[in-house]
Amino acid sequence: MHAFHSNWTRPFFARNPGGDYAVEPFELLTTALSALQWQRENGAISMLCDTVAARYYEALGLFFLWNGGVYPLLDDIPADVNPIAFWAAGKLYALAALRAPCVMIDTDFIVWKPIAPLLNELDAAAIHREDISPGIYPGPEAFGRSQGFDLSALDWTVRPLNTALAYFGSDAFRRFYTDTAISFMRSAPEADDVLTYMVFAEQRMLAMCAAGYGARVAALSDLPGLFGGQAYYTHVWGFKQQMRDNSELYSDFCRRCAARLCRDFPEAAEQIAKVPSLAPYFA
Repeated sequence: MHAFHSNWTRPFFARNPGGDYAVEPFELLTTALSALQWQRENGAISMLCDTVAARYYEALGLFFLWNGGVYPLLDDIPADVNPIAFWAAGKLYALAALRAPCVMIDTDFIVWKPIAPLLNELDAAAIHREDISPGIYPGPEAFGRSQGFDLSALDWTVRPLNTALAYFGSDAFRRFYTDTAISFMRSAPEADDVLTYMVFAEQRMLAMCAAGYGARVAALSDLPGLFGGQAYYTHVWGFKQQMRDNSELYSDFCRRCAARLCRDFPEAAEQIAKVPSLAPYFA
């Protein structure tokens, strides 16, 4: 089963004008674990990114992480896609460039076991449903900066689908979802919220599109299961800010990732340990 990571760097430069692009050490380490573990248990994985990201990974000697190849396809994302509000738009444009069946997986998400048996006869799947919290998933009145997109045609009662991991088995539904989500993003170049517009386009829109299309869709887990020590998945997202606020926690996490790489992927670990920002955690 073919999976892909994605990396669109325009949001980084929008937040850090003139900065030098870099990925934090913990993110590089989880990226390595995510890619290598996927290869071991599920098959090929690619990186779909822009030229800046491709050159960055190449300079670090990390191209080998993606046995399906590294493809700089995201340079041409239209200028009217707001990189601050739609910071994860690269995922949707990457998904639009592929054919189903495929799996979209975040670089901080690790799949420890084969998942093909969980996906039989599904048009799509995502890791879990989310509650419709007004602060994160408000109603249509919150999207006044979206011009020309018909919000009234959507089902606002369906619970959003978290896309840290998302599977697409139906190519027709993949196209329907990405076309709809991209249309929404391009309708809101002046979007003024850094959370609600993006999670609407990516996660709530997936559930809404599935409901409108009549797609067979499933959640593969739930939040208690995902964070309760189950053996299938690890998602680091909720732990990132804690690490940034606590240097000891940060260092401990990175050392545990390095130790896991050394144990499970010793040859790859030798290469990863050569990355200057990661070398201290392998010492």
